Amino acid sequence: MALRLKGFDPLPPVGARLRIGAQTLAEVVGFDGAGVEAVPFGPVEGLAPGIAARLLPGEALSPSEAWLGRVLDPLGRPLDGRPAPAPGPHARAPRAAPPPAGTRGRLGARLDLGVRALNLFAPCREGQRLGLFAASGIGKSTLLAMLAHASADVVVFGLVGERGRELREFIEDDLGPAALSRAVVICATSDTAPAMRREAAHAAMTVAEHFRDEGRRVLLLIDSITRFAMAQREIGLAAGEPPATRGHPPSVFAELPRLLERAGPGPQGCAGSITGLFTVLVEGDDHDEPIADAVRGILDGHVVLDRRIAEAGRYPAVDVLRSLSRTAPGCLDPAERPLVREARKLLALADEMEELVRLGAWRAGADPAADRALRLAPRIEAVLAQEKGDRGTVAEAFAALAEALKDPADGA
Repeated sequence: MALRLKGFDPLPPVGARLRIGAQTLAEVVGFDGAGVEAVPFGPVEGLAPGIAARLLPGEALSPSEAWLGRVLDPLGRPLDGRPAPAPGPHARAPRAAPPPAGTRGRLGARLDLGVRALNLFAPCREGQRLGLFAASGIGKSTLLAMLAHASADVVVFGLVGERGRELREFIEDDLGPAALSRAVVICATSDTAPAMRREAAHAAMTVAEHFRDEGRRVLLLIDSITRFAMAQREIGLAAGEPPATRGHPPSVFAELPRLLERAGPGPQGCAGSITGLFTVLVEGDDHDEPIADAVRGILDGHVVLDRRIAEAGRYPAVDVLRSLSRTAPGCLDPAERPLVREARKLLALADEMEELVRLGAWRAGADPAADRALRLAPRIEAVLAQEKGDRGTVAEAFAALAEALKDPADGA
C-alpha cells in the first residue's frame, strides 16, 4: 500500500526516507497533487490521519569487517540475536550507480564454483553474472549453499522474501560455521513489506560493493530476483503505475538492470570484482515469462534446473544442454574444449534416443553413434551428480569427465 502525506515544503524527492509517527519508516515513490506518496518499510497498524511525518537524512549503509559472519536485515539491523555490528568509516548509498561502462575493468580469471556441473558446462569468470532459473522445490537452495564454498574471498547473500522458518535452517544446516565466517547474509522474509523486500537486494549489492572496493573477490548470491521484481510490482501498482506486461508495471523492467548492472568488475584500477549469481523463479517451468526473459537478456549466462532431472534423483538438477555461459570460450583451455563439446554431443544424442528406448523401438547396433551415446551418457551423469558436502577442483572435474568419456567398448 502507498501512504499519502501532505504539508512538506518543498516536497521531498523520490527515494527520500520519511519517519511517520514514532517508528514507521517509509520511502517516497511519487507525488499526489500537493503531497507525496510513500511506501512503508514495516507494519502500518496504529497510523491514523494527522500523524506527523518528518524527512530523514539521506539513507546509507556502513558495511565493515564486523559484518562478516552476521545475519542482518536490509537496514543493517541484526537478525541473529547478537549486538549490532560496528559500522564502517564510509557510508554508502544503497542505490548507487554502476561503474561507468567505459572505465569498467574486464572479467577476471576463471572462478572455481565448486560444483562440477557448472565448472564443466557453465564456467564462470570473476565478475561474471549468471542466472539460476528454476521452479520451486528442485534443489535451488541446496545449490546456493554449495556455491557458498566457491573460491571467493567474501560471499554475500541477499535473501529476498525467504520463508521465515527456513532462515535458521539455511544458516546452520546448509551454510555452516565455516562458510558463514566469510559471508554476510542480508534477509527480508516473506512477511515483510514490499519496500523491505526490494531493499534486501539493494543492500546485499551495497555490501558486495564495499568489499569489492577493498580489492576482494566477492561472490554475490541473491535469492531471488523474481521476488525482488514482485516487490517492485507491488510498489509500482500502489503508486498508481499501470499494469503492463502480464500485470507488471514499467518500473519493474527499469529496476532490474539498475540492480543487476552493479555486479561485475570494478572500475579500472580496482582489483576487486563482484561475481553475481541470481536465482529466477519460473512459474510452471515457463522460462519465457516476462521476468525470466528480461533477466536472461541482462546477464552473462543462465543455468537451468530441471524438474525431470530432479525427479530422476540427480542433484544438482542442472540441465547442461539448456545452460549457457557466454564467457565459456575464455574459460576453457584447448584441452578442455573438446571434452565439453563431446560430452554435450553425447548427452544430446542420448536425450533424443530416450523415448525410442523407452518404447522399445530402438535396436542396439543399428546406429553405432547412438549406441555409444547410450553407453556413455550415464557415466557423464554420474560425474554431474554431487552431494552437498562433496567439493572438488576444476581440474578434478575435467579429469572425471575425461575418464567418463572412455568407452568401455573400445577396450573390449
